Amino acid sequence: MNVVVVESPAKAKTINKYLGSGYKVLASFGHVRDLPAKDGSVLPDEDFQMLWEVDNASQKRIKDIADALKGADGLILATDPDREGEAISWHVLDVLKKKRAIGDKTVKRVVFNAITKKAVLDAMAHPRDIDEPLVDAYLARRALDYLVGFNLSPVLWRKLPGARSAGRVQSVALRLVCDRENEIERFVSEEYWNLSALLKTPRGDEFEARLVSADGKRLQRNSIPNADTANRLKTLLEGATYVVDTVEAKPVKRNPSPPFTTSTLQQAASSKLGYSASRTMQIAQKLYEGIDIGGETVGLITYMRTDGVQMAPEAIDAARAAITDQFGPRYLPEKARLYSTKAKNAQEAHEAIRPTDFNRSPDKVRRFLDADQLKLYDLIWKRGIASQMASAEIERTTVEILADRNGDKAGLRAVGSVIRFDGFIAAYTDQKEDGEQSDDGDDEDGRLPPIDPRDKLAKSKVNSTQHFTEPPPRYSEASLIKKMEELGIGRPSTYAATLKTLSDREYVVTDKRKLVPHSKGRLVTAFLESFFTKYVEYDFTADLEEKLDKISAGELNWKDVLRDFWKNFFAQIEETKELRVTNVLDALNEALAPLVFPKREDGSDPRICQVCGTGNLSLKLGKYGAFVGCSNYPECNYTRQLTSEGGAEAEASATNEPKALGKDPHTGEEITLRSGRFGPYVQRGDGKEAKRSSLPKGWRVEDIDHEKALALLSLPRDIGQHPESGKMISSGLGRYGPFLLHDGKYANLETIEDVFTVGLNRAVTVLAEKASKGPSSRGGTPAALKELGEHPSGGAITVRDGRYGPYVNWAKVNATLPKGKDPQSVTMEEALALIAERSAKDGGKPAKAAKKAPAKAAKAKSADAAEGETKPKKAAAKPKAKAAPKAKKS
Repeated sequence: MNVVVVESPAKAKTINKYLGSGYKVLASFGHVRDLPAKDGSVLPDEDFQMLWEVDNASQKRIKDIADALKGADGLILATDPDREGEAISWHVLDVLKKKRAIGDKTVKRVVFNAITKKAVLDAMAHPRDIDEPLVDAYLARRALDYLVGFNLSPVLWRKLPGARSAGRVQSVALRLVCDRENEIERFVSEEYWNLSALLKTPRGDEFEARLVSADGKRLQRNSIPNADTANRLKTLLEGATYVVDTVEAKPVKRNPSPPFTTSTLQQAASSKLGYSASRTMQIAQKLYEGIDIGGETVGLITYMRTDGVQMAPEAIDAARAAITDQFGPRYLPEKARLYSTKAKNAQEAHEAIRPTDFNRSPDKVRRFLDADQLKLYDLIWKRGIASQMASAEIERTTVEILADRNGDKAGLRAVGSVIRFDGFIAAYTDQKEDGEQSDDGDDEDGRLPPIDPRDKLAKSKVNSTQHFTEPPPRYSEASLIKKMEELGIGRPSTYAATLKTLSDREYVVTDKRKLVPHSKGRLVTAFLESFFTKYVEYDFTADLEEKLDKISAGELNWKDVLRDFWKNFFAQIEETKELRVTNVLDALNEALAPLVFPKREDGSDPRICQVCGTGNLSLKLGKYGAFVGCSNYPECNYTRQLTSEGGAEAEASATNEPKALGKDPHTGEEITLRSGRFGPYVQRGDGKEAKRSSLPKGWRVEDIDHEKALALLSLPRDIGQHPESGKMISSGLGRYGPFLLHDGKYANLETIEDVFTVGLNRAVTVLAEKASKGPSSRGGTPAALKELGEHPSGGAITVRDGRYGPYVNWAKVNATLPKGKDPQSVTMEEALALIAERSAKDGGKPAKAAKKAPAKAAKAKSADAAEGETKPKKAAAKPKAKAAPKAKKS
């Protein structure tokens, strides 16, 4: 009997069925150990020794594996077929060796790209040893991410209050979003005009042709800069005679795109289905691990973390057979198509993402999948089969037309396309982001009527339209992933987690599927660009990725790469100790001038305080983050909050003058919109007794009108009496967001809209769900929902559920969890980050730790486990790693 270790219990159950009674398949549940979330887990002064820690849950799983090995012949490590999977196998083996559970038993590593019986049995027939260079690349990446997170993040906390973390890939991705915002702010729109003529052939058919040349010159987009030039050319076309000069019909072939990689799947799912990168990977994981198809669990797609674009030969053969069967022989090219990637630093170690069986069409599995699974599988199946189909054949016709008005000549052009054979378009067409043109014929020009050279054309109408150049579009998730891949930043398995981290840290907000940098994200980027320039450069990050790839290939020593990185990085960290607040503020004022000092409508100097008229405005750093204030403080107490949208909101409230919205119909008091120290708010009346309400998160100043202000000021809102207690249930907006209140007990509502719309039945249900989570412990302290381990400074860290929702507790520090965060999913590093941020808001004074008690081992685990750069650890770390007890050799 052999013991087989896979990552997930879902795979373990399926693979055990494939292998039979001679095997026992157990799950590791991802990584079995990780670097403790505290300073000193990676020791540069001891040749980058790494201190690993196994948490309680993993200790039980390791014990189960060790017990199973006692009567087994050997161990087969069958974790995922990528660097992360290789690392998990290495960790499992290393821990088992230290427990002396291996002995003289054989140990083999197998990999399969799909969870099907054939793929698993083939892998078992071709075992190998653990790929040491691949493990070395993992160790280098893990150490780099740890060193950056634990040394750079504390610099941010000290020098830039309100900043939450920095990371090797995370910060560079954020810079891309912020750089695009800078481009948009600097963009100067230019006027241009387009002219076209609606013409009629001798046969009476109409078509449109656009002006492409005049005054003996070829026209570019901005060649007609104003109305005067446009009117002059329009006059020419109004009085001109038209004759066809040439007609050229040219056949064009369009080829299909390759099968999906991780990044192209995320892009297509975003464009076509509206899925986030994280959602796409969650669904793909389930399709890969297996779906119950008529009593048999089978993986429907191959492994979904890959940058390879080629399919296995047997998969290509299966696709070609399915094309003939489902589309006909006309759609099958003579030879199979082969692809190679254009992405920088692509490894192409695995197959592209494809169906495990092309005969399993979406229609055949429809009844076994939920709606989201079906949509994604349909996308993967169609892209996979289209990649091996015949080219689309298109006839593109170009008509050149001469216009002549008393010797003044101009040229017009009309273009039309006709699909003569749809080819691969019958299965799949691309949909590109941000207005890019597709390569798949779905944006073809319209058809043209029959036109012959020398035909004389009649003019029906001349159109002249004004346009303005537009700034580059903000990134969407899809286009940002595409850009990161082009630059060689990060790896396929990191993209989704990186984007989620930027959102969770509130460095980036999503508006109509576009990524908008929040002011705190722009502050972090400006700080890093000013004082850690090298480490947020695109080329530097891509070159480091290339070095990691060379480690994987056995071409570089992983510790040499770490030594080279750490020497310069540590020196840069040390230099920041000499930074004064004035140095930081001066740099940020210049780097973020459009955000900090937005232009004023009256043309006055945006750096001069409009309240006192003599003070200079500048960024100020407070315990709640950065804001704009006057240099004449305290004589002038003008302040302004930074906004996440390029200063537009700040400009609207720059004078700090109240904006009248109307009167309260019941009291007759004036309702005004104001800007205060902590942001915009509405107020009814004047004086200390005036009723006030802050604007909820997501509500924009420019959208606040009399009706919305009245709604806010009417809170709390009585919903109705509880059917059991008879006491009133009310809804309101508090410090921690929207809530329900009944008999002194609170329950969170999901959105501010719920405060105004929730009915009695729903309110009773929400309160009951909150009550079902269990009573608080004695003394009013809520019972712990989850124990995470010990804080680096001593004292237990727990997750609890309180009056205003779930929170992390350490000593006297209570840090609220982000909205929508599952309390059971909180990791140690996330808890440390929240505690550090809460402590900074409380004035930076560390809480006194409780007396030390035996603590459970803390461990940070995530779905992708190894991509630590997307979730930099936060703790009270010092730049230089301190000496630590002798570590177990990694």
